[in-house]
Amino acid sequence: MQPISAGVVSALVAFTSTFAVVLAGLSAVGADPAQAAGGLMVVTVLMGLGSILLAVWSRQPITIAWSTPGAALLASTGAVEGGWPAAVGAFLVVGLLVVATGLIPALGDLIARIPPAVAQAMLAGVLLQLCLGPIEAAVAQPAGVLPVILVWLVGLRLFPRWAVPSAFAAAAVVVAVHVLRTGQSIDPAGFVPHLHLTAPQLSAPAVLGLAVPLFLVTMASQNVPGAAVMQGLGYRIPWRRSMTVTGLGSLLGATGGAPGVNLAAISAALAAGPEAGEDRSRRWIASVASGCLLVLIGWGAGAFGALVSLAPEGVIPAVAGLALLGTFASSLRAALERTEDLVPAAVTFAVVASGVSVAGMSAAFWALVAGLSVRWVLRWGRTVPTPGSDRAG
Repeated sequence: MQPISAGVVSALVAFTSTFAVVLAGLSAVGADPAQAAGGLMVVTVLMGLGSILLAVWSRQPITIAWSTPGAALLASTGAVEGGWPAAVGAFLVVGLLVVATGLIPALGDLIARIPPAVAQAMLAGVLLQLCLGPIEAAVAQPAGVLPVILVWLVGLRLFPRWAVPSAFAAAAVVVAVHVLRTGQSIDPAGFVPHLHLTAPQLSAPAVLGLAVPLFLVTMASQNVPGAAVMQGLGYRIPWRRSMTVTGLGSLLGATGGAPGVNLAAISAALAAGPEAGEDRSRRWIASVASGCLLVLIGWGAGAFGALVSLAPEGVIPAVAGLALLGTFASSLRAALERTEDLVPAAVTFAVVASGVSVAGMSAAFWALVAGLSVRWVLRWGRTVPTPGSDRAG
């Protein structure tokens, strides 16, 4: 039973910790509440099916997840030219790029050449605005938000893995009290999941301003770290197979509003680590168990969407911000690790945090352009010392 229990924990933590970020991201790029709930349903089911397929196929505890940093990017980018159909078109492009990464080794090598400092600085800038959510909400709605923050803090001290799910549970209580006090009407139909298909629309601003940054964030913050986590636990990820499965899954779910799936990083350790049992040859069962539960949870995504729609203003953004604080801290630390890349990283962070949009392209796109350009200018004609040399820094 140990692999099964580990898989159940992995699925519950993966979903409850950041589903609010996914809903916020889908809503920001133009989805209405029903479309956002439908997208959450589709991406959750795809996570489950992908985990089951790759675990059974490879006999390894490979876990599939949505990209939390990618969802945060959607939330910070906002509506693109062409609205929700253009966002769906961007999801399709990301799926195609992931498949191409698996099939064309040169493309994977090109992604690997993006300086980690610039990639992580872009991610930190994307997360900044969302991580300010708990602070802004605590000022605007102290009675509803401060209890959520307190539960999160206690959880972080006593049971870190469950800190964010506990904060979500506290938020659910706040929502229930709010509904009872205000007498809000509840539509039972809103709790039933519905598939909402959208015809994709391709546009240059959506592809360059949303799809490209989303692909880079997904690769840099999910697929590459996910493979590294598994390698650290003694497993060799079948890269081409994994990219093909997640890319095709992303393509399949795009018209349903799913922002794409990828290798898990944090939850991967829950299913592939010692918690899944001493017998390493049976840990793949944990990923199967996780996948089965995620498929079931996906069919209940309508209830989570309805809960978010009933919440008082600021409560759900506060939960989302709390869920992203750890990722924000990690990405900021990684961005500032190499002293020779401090200025390019700072420029990248500043541009994306500014939220500027020029020629229809998002701040994330221009942040990459600015950071890489500054790095090229600073390194042009110079020999950059390797880390650890007496000239480094």
